[in-house]
Amino acid sequence: MSADQNSDDSGSATQMTRFDDIYTQRDPRSYFRVLGALDYQTPHHAQGVFRRLLSFVGLAEDPDRSAVQHGESPGTVLDICCSYGINAALLNHYVTYEELHARYTSPHAADLTVAELIEWDRKYYAACRRPDAVPVVGLDIAAPATAYGRAVGLLDAAFTENLEADPPSPALYRATRDTRLITVTGGASFLSARTFQPLLEGMQEPPCVAAFVLRTGSYQKIAEGLARFGMVTEKDTSRTYPQRRFTGTDEQRYAIAAVSAAGDDPDGKETDGHFHTALHLTRPAAHAVAHPLPALLQT
Repeated sequence: MSADQNSDDSGSATQMTRFDDIYTQRDPRSYFRVLGALDYQTPHHAQGVFRRLLSFVGLAEDPDRSAVQHGESPGTVLDICCSYGINAALLNHYVTYEELHARYTSPHAADLTVAELIEWDRKYYAACRRPDAVPVVGLDIAAPATAYGRAVGLLDAAFTENLEADPPSPALYRATRDTRLITVTGGASFLSARTFQPLLEGMQEPPCVAAFVLRTGSYQKIAEGLARFGMVTEKDTSRTYPQRRFTGTDEQRYAIAAVSAAGDDPDGKETDGHFHTALHLTRPAAHAVAHPLPALLQT
């Protein structure tokens, strides 16, 4: 799924450059080359946030405890719109987004066949895997991208199901049953509560949902759908996160107008040449009371 489109209230993509082709390749070299030229950086911002959140994903019946404090596994992470497994790479390995960009745009990577790149990557990720790595399940309609993530060991399981159109398969239900954190860095514009609700119905405990959402769109309808499960959504108003540079003046004019229409101030952000995202965190109400968002993000 493209990380670089937006949708209006009807759900149709509008006025943004499409990058569909980079998600249909068999490896992420085009992804890093094309988006790197536009200074795409959301996974970089998400890396630290997701790791901090994962440390404090408590079970719903005991929100005061943290998995790390009690030496427990925090459970499975479900990465929605996962593409090549970039978030999983950053979550579970001693690597940075900048290092991955340099790797996949290097002359050496350019000379490899897809099979050679997969083998190179499999050894690389195995060598730098963190001891506290957690299982990551990927969900994305881009089959070549998820196949790569599985082949190199970034995704423990991957599903190419469109939950906006169809219910989850029994296999997806089983794979996500013990999910404790759902992550979204590039696909909120394409999603509605239809993707989240059936998954939550099959989970043992309500998870946390962390989504980086473009300021040109709205997360309200998803938040309203998740509220049916006794979950509350908070928006981090302390900062925004640059996503990528605009491809031209038309995109920038669109973004400034859309952000202004949403009641936010584009000055110093979209006016300076980048799309920006805001972090939305949805979780059980008791967890939100036990761990206030500002303190959670500063841990």
